[in-house]
Amino acid sequence: MSLSRRSLIAAGGAVGAATAVGAAGGPAAASGRTGRSGRVRTGFDRLAADGYRLLAGDRVGIVTNPTGVTQDVRHVVDVMHGDERVDLTAVFGPEHGFRGTAQAGGSEGRYDDPATGLPVYDTYQASGQRLAGIFTESGVDTVVFDIQDAGARFYTYIWTLYDCMEAAALAGKRFVVLDRPNPVTGRAALGPVLHPQFATFVGRRPIAQAHGMTVTELALLFNGEFLDRPVELDIVRMSGWRRADFFDDTGLPWVPPSPNMPTPETALVYSGTCLFEGTNLSEGRGTTRPFELLGAEGIGHAWAAAANAEELRGVRFREAYFAPTFNKFQGRTVGGVQLHVHDRESFDPVRTGIALLVTAKRSWSGFAWREDNWIDKLTGSTSVRTLIDAGADTDEVAGAWQADLAAFRTTRERYLQYR
Repeated sequence: MSLSRRSLIAAGGAVGAATAVGAAGGPAAASGRTGRSGRVRTGFDRLAADGYRLLAGDRVGIVTNPTGVTQDVRHVVDVMHGDERVDLTAVFGPEHGFRGTAQAGGSEGRYDDPATGLPVYDTYQASGQRLAGIFTESGVDTVVFDIQDAGARFYTYIWTLYDCMEAAALAGKRFVVLDRPNPVTGRAALGPVLHPQFATFVGRRPIAQAHGMTVTELALLFNGEFLDRPVELDIVRMSGWRRADFFDDTGLPWVPPSPNMPTPETALVYSGTCLFEGTNLSEGRGTTRPFELLGAEGIGHAWAAAANAEELRGVRFREAYFAPTFNKFQGRTVGGVQLHVHDRESFDPVRTGIALLVTAKRSWSGFAWREDNWIDKLTGSTSVRTLIDAGADTDEVAGAWQADLAAFRTTRERYLQYR
């Protein structure tokens, strides 16, 4: 692993100290906690407070999207562009784009940002030498990454991080990762671990389905375990963040990281219910509760009853009917369930997703996997699909990944930066 002395300075606290700003905020949903405004300072906040010394003398490009904001919701690109202490010369947009105008599977292309005049390069679906060429063309010396993750292996921003690290190494660029919270805590890794033969952009490398890490921790893991050519890596950690924090404990503003991730509650269930992308059921896209509403034409009350009979910790299921405005079943009324998480401390999103697949298949005769077996890409192997098809229950499906998960947890432990 390549980790420069500047990384250790940034990680060790020389980029500003933690600051608590009052004790404002109402009750944190279901946890009994109270968020404290400003308690957590992001990597960007600490970098800026230090006068951007980590970037001094470099031409800087940043990989970011609408989530790259300060405590007072100014975009970091606008802030950096207006500060003579940093030479920001390029922006790199991921899936959904730098300003977030594109839906899933889309990007904004190459353009000049109207607000700053900066060139915006499209990184979506670019990797390896092609992406290295984009970094070279931009003329930057250092590539900075600042995007809010959602905590799931198949959320593509962490693989944008991976691809950009790999490309920066190929192009001879330094790479700086600015940390933000894992919105669903960093307490534990959960779920199946990707098998390498199922690698795609929704999972490049063998990590758990809910990885329980922040983006700086993932960057250290990628550099230390997976990159054939490690990049010169600097990280700027947060201050004030604890592994048990949910997003509303942080005092930070929530900006939807993608069009179908509107709230932290969406992120809470996403690492489990996104598995329904691999089925013929709606995963709630086109509703106000994506990934919390699931259903299809022909499903009635039986599924909610079967799901509640699983007695899953921290969650209950309500019989629900809805009409998506786009995506699957657009404009048609479907039946299914809505998840209601009542104890997020004990809630296991991955186990819940598996239980919902098991009970959907048993209670609705129309259940089917997507013809391309996308479920295998999401879960990282054929195991979940084949076990459910064979009639396995939730415990049997979850038992199949425990050895891989234990090995990943051991590896993960070496790269954790927070308590």
